[in-house]
Amino acid sequence: MAFSEGLSDTGELTGRGNPAVRGTITGVGTFLGGILHTLPFLIPSYPLALYVAIGVVAFELLALAILRWHFFETSFARSFASVTLGGAAIVAVSAALGTA
Repeated sequence: MAFSEGLSDTGELTGRGNPAVRGTITGVGTFLGGILHTLPFLIPSYPLALYVAIGVVAFELLALAILRWHFFETSFARSFASVTLGGAAIVAVSAALGTA
């Protein structure tokens, strides 16, 4: 993702800034989003790892709601509801695929 974001445009026409900076931000965000909720499974106790992972995902969803509220200038309640519904949809699809 970071590579395609960096190559998408030079930033001159859109005013989106330096492509290397945009690519770095996108890459770091993708890495953190992927690694943070999988690291708890290095804990030897599976039930504990699952609870820690759920807590991390809840924190990630809260952080996303705060970012949407701050940068997209929507109400916090609307941002939180949007992110929570998105998270619930992902849980539902994952559960359905996991039992298939």
